[in-house]
Amino acid sequence: MNFYKDFRNKIVTELEAMTTAGALPAGLDYANVKVEPPRDPDHGDLATNAAMVLAKTAGQKPRAIAEALAERLRALPDVEAVDVAGPGFVNLRLVPGFWAHMLATVLRSGTAWGEGNSGRGRKVNVEYVSANPTGPLTVGHARGAVVGDALASLLEKVGFKVCREYYINDAGGQVDTLARSAYLRYREALGERIEEIPSGLYPGEYLKDVGQALSERDGDRWIDAPEDEWLPEVRRFAIDQMMEMIKRDLAAMGIEHEVFASERALVERHAVEETVAFLESRGLIYTGVLEPPKGKAPEDWEPRPQTLFRSTEFGDDIDRPIRKSDGSWTYFAADMAYHLDKYRRGHTTLVNIWGADHGGYVKRMQAAVKALTEEKAELRVLLCQLVKLLRAGEPVKMSKRSGNFVTLREVVDEVGRGVVRFIMLTRKNDASLDFDLEKVVEQSKDNPVFYVQYAHARCHSVLRHAGDEVPGLSLDSTTLADAKLDRLTDSDELALIKLLAGWPRLLEGAAEAYEPHRVAFYLQEVAAAFHGLWTKGKDDASLRFLLPDDPELTAARLAMVRAVQQVIAAGLEVMGVEPVEELR
Repeated sequence: MNFYKDFRNKIVTELEAMTTAGALPAGLDYANVKVEPPRDPDHGDLATNAAMVLAKTAGQKPRAIAEALAERLRALPDVEAVDVAGPGFVNLRLVPGFWAHMLATVLRSGTAWGEGNSGRGRKVNVEYVSANPTGPLTVGHARGAVVGDALASLLEKVGFKVCREYYINDAGGQVDTLARSAYLRYREALGERIEEIPSGLYPGEYLKDVGQALSERDGDRWIDAPEDEWLPEVRRFAIDQMMEMIKRDLAAMGIEHEVFASERALVERHAVEETVAFLESRGLIYTGVLEPPKGKAPEDWEPRPQTLFRSTEFGDDIDRPIRKSDGSWTYFAADMAYHLDKYRRGHTTLVNIWGADHGGYVKRMQAAVKALTEEKAELRVLLCQLVKLLRAGEPVKMSKRSGNFVTLREVVDEVGRGVVRFIMLTRKNDASLDFDLEKVVEQSKDNPVFYVQYAHARCHSVLRHAGDEVPGLSLDSTTLADAKLDRLTDSDELALIKLLAGWPRLLEGAAEAYEPHRVAFYLQEVAAAFHGLWTKGKDDASLRFLLPDDPELTAARLAMVRAVQQVIAAGLEVMGVEPVEELR
């Protein structure tokens, strides 16, 4: 139950009644009417901009509309007071009993609290990670993996039908380089001495495992074979080995994709040619000469006719080449075929999680999706900035096994899956992120992972002690929902309950904005409010959670504690982090 949305519906009903009564003209558009928490909590519990956004169309002063609306809202159940502020904002204060009702609703809803149906079962394809199958996943890949997986969970939570997808770039020059690198390690496994990895090949020692596995399967079959014979087979074998390693690394992060789409499969079934033919049929492919790139001297530019896609007709800056000078298709052409394939599989909302270095690729791909789907599908792209890996403030040295980077698996094995996933969501995806291997495991309030997990564990501790100090008190959520919750009157208790009641709104807003990091921010806010109450109880005995002499108030406070534990656990679940019941 998103009570903000519920009150918005009530306010729109009152506005419609004002129209019926002749106080407002007919035909007003309520799309921009919002109900939100006021910026200053002292102003009340809810605020609406209705009078401000309707005034111009209605031909009335916003203050006059606000006063008339406020008079109607004062008669609503659960509304204690209504005030008009500034030029026409309407602030509402709700009766204390409303918050007791909301706390009971949280408890009775259990793990379903916060779930919604704003997605209405619409299909969303979230493609993330999609690393070239040429080596292990890096810490940089971890961020996109977590953002994509958490976003998928977030969208599912509010009613979307989500497909988690990984696109395997298994066509093109990079996988031929992988095959040649693996072949070198294959020869090494058969006893040939390899002094130095030739320039242009992948140097990581992880390929020793691939070479060894190939030698065990095929023996010396490929030693004297020409490259055109061994390359396709070694390439296929190496890609399969790399993808198995990538899947194991993702599993260590708790990430599973439903679909692994192959670029090579698209190429082999001539999907690129089919895609280009479709665009040609719409007059969107032509032969032309592009202007020289900005900043490049004329003598460095060789104008030549190219096969171009009219991407400027769909919002791009320039038209884009789809064929190389050697006649082969560009990566962009293959990517167009891939996105058309996703659309034809029934997805009209496509979400791609890319690294920040792909920023220049966004407009052309969005233009392609518009053209290929005749503007029936939308492509959203989230760019993930770099992760700086540190140890006690100093950059971490590269891994010998990987060659020139630190692997995701190394970090997960050192600090744990939950820590990696939580920290990756402590900044918006397009902001840079420092990941300090020592700080992320500190038991300190400055460490957000510990701070939130400590709140969850502290809730369990309180409930365990309650079983000893207040024997006979049932601590399940359903029973606690029937406690005298109106006994919770302290301002900080009410503030915490209001925060818990806002969880559905937080989920809907985060999903609508494609911002899973909002969940991490919210959990830190809940943890801070709960820890604050704990501290307050240490200073004032009457505010403690357990009061053996007042079992009624104790039950009410334990209901609040159970609700905090429940909401934190739900939030951590969206983030893919396992909540802990005890910290050691």
